Amino acid sequence: MAENTRLLKGGILIDGEGRRIADVLVRDGVVSAIGPDIVEASGAEVTDCRGKFVSAGFTDVHVHFREPGQSYKETIRSGSLAAAHGGYTTVCAMPNLAPVPDSPETLALEQDIIDRDACIEVLPYASITLGRKGLELTDFAALKGHCCAFSDDGSGVQDEAMMLRAMEAAARADVILAAHCEDNTLLRGGYIHDGRWSAAHGHKGICSESEWGQIARDLALAGKTGCRYHVCHISCAESVRLIRDAKARGVRVTCETAPHYLTLCEDDLQEDGRFKMNPPLRRAEDREALIEGLRDGTIDAIATDHAPHSAEEKSRGLVGSAMGIVGLETAFPVLYTDLVIPGKVRLERIIEALTTGPRRAFRLPGGRVEPGAPADLTVIDPQADRAVDPADFLSLGRATPFAGKRVRSRIVLTLKDGKPVWHD
Repeated sequence: MAENTRLLKGGILIDGEGRRIADVLVRDGVVSAIGPDIVEASGAEVTDCRGKFVSAGFTDVHVHFREPGQSYKETIRSGSLAAAHGGYTTVCAMPNLAPVPDSPETLALEQDIIDRDACIEVLPYASITLGRKGLELTDFAALKGHCCAFSDDGSGVQDEAMMLRAMEAAARADVILAAHCEDNTLLRGGYIHDGRWSAAHGHKGICSESEWGQIARDLALAGKTGCRYHVCHISCAESVRLIRDAKARGVRVTCETAPHYLTLCEDDLQEDGRFKMNPPLRRAEDREALIEGLRDGTIDAIATDHAPHSAEEKSRGLVGSAMGIVGLETAFPVLYTDLVIPGKVRLERIIEALTTGPRRAFRLPGGRVEPGAPADLTVIDPQADRAVDPADFLSLGRATPFAGKRVRSRIVLTLKDGKPVWHD
């Protein structure tokens, strides 16, 4: 048997068929066989997976790896290692970089770093508008073969006429527009949710309409143009309702939310920059609506919006800290602890939202454990009990609202094309 053969023995396989005890044989980077009792072959490296979950490698369609331009916050290398540590084998990197990937030349700069340094699959975004300035469209047709989708993430496309032009061009080019929905006219200097907590503590709030109002605008445009439209990091109940209704009407819309919106709310806020992100943590009622949207399939994917900053940038409290938290290395344990164990969401649904869901939304092949598929696999110990410690992160970012939280489960092995990229 060749040296590049590995047998995952006796794990709880979670895939499109539910869950079952099965061995998974990996040979030459692909899944060679799946069965109840695959005979151990000479030369194969055997991993005892008894009592552990085995799934397809996770996919995150929304991460910020900061390179080129701000490599002191994160690099392609450190970000991809953090992703592997969290069980991810594919991530999509947002375009708020310097230079912005808005041309073949600037996109090639990022791709060269990915080719050199990434330990997993990193798919770049291109921007919707040149320089992410909202004034002139990028050439979708010229870039579509080199990126996963188009987004101006970090800012919403403010002008409705520009978004209409973008959707018309996206429909012609058959590409995905992934929108950060935020109406700047409604922000009014806010930096956390405009609700009970902000009022009680004297902070400026961001209203939910700044998100859902632009979603409503875009859904009408998407219905008119027929473009493929993806809504980034939804955080409130009205967004869920609008997207659910649009799907029922046949609008080609998909969406994502993040682990922190599914498990935290404004009541969890502290006077600490690690609780500051955009969109902000909303009401408990919004969190429950997001959970229901995940359960009923309105929400296609769970994405982390992994957004690392330096320790100094996150040390200025809620008022002065940069927006964004890291999430790749805490996503599954937090979801498992707060949603699966209490019975709020089935494990299979969480795994789907981390694997086949995002891949369907972005038209990426794979995401299942089946013979002939690439051996992108994640092995999880559900019995591990620990406290989240940012000192253990491989990301350069350390700011997480989950620091110190006790969680169940740990990623013990991540395989990309059959090769270990993380092994605990």
